[in-house]
Amino acid sequence: MTVTTPQPTTATTATTSQPRATIPASSPSLRVPRPGTTQSPTAETTPETAAGPALDDAGWRELTDTVREVGLYPTGEQAERVTRTVLTALGCHVTGEERVALAQALPREAGRVIASQIPAVQALTAREFVESVAARIEGSTPATARWDVSSVLTVLADRVGEPLTTRILSQLPPGYALLFGRAELSPTA
Repeated sequence: MTVTTPQPTTATTATTSQPRATIPASSPSLRVPRPGTTQSPTAETTPETAAGPALDDAGWRELTDTVREVGLYPTGEQAERVTRTVLTALGCHVTGEERVALAQALPREAGRVIASQIPAVQALTAREFVESVAARIEGSTPATARWDVSSVLTVLADRVGEPLTTRILSQLPPGYALLFGRAELSPTA
């Protein structure tokens, strides 16, 4: 069986814009200026853009390494899997400005995981949240899932800071503060 792809005609090629391929800029430190010229940074060669994906990977790796230390996980892969699972579950329950602020405060990959979730229709209690994570991790029990959730959310709270953590907790039902490594304070009468 022969498969042919239609070729655009000259008229449509001229009127249709084609996507341009993006070629990553080489690192400014690897470029050698021509003799007699000076090298000035351009938009393509700034340190932020030249090392963007590497910095993102480093931030994600740092986050999962911290989860590995806090959760005492034997491998980085296990810590990464748990981190991704808990962030996916959390992304369904944090909405609005807090969700945006949380995604921006985290490494890009973690922010993508949070932001790509469809908001839940009904808020889960802290216990139901832990049980939902247990259902997503093979061989997990509510006790091990609580450990997993607390390991990730404690690291998350330390990373994003007290003000944002407090805003996130104000959106969630009572009981979540302990999962974030915070005291659950109830108002007195």
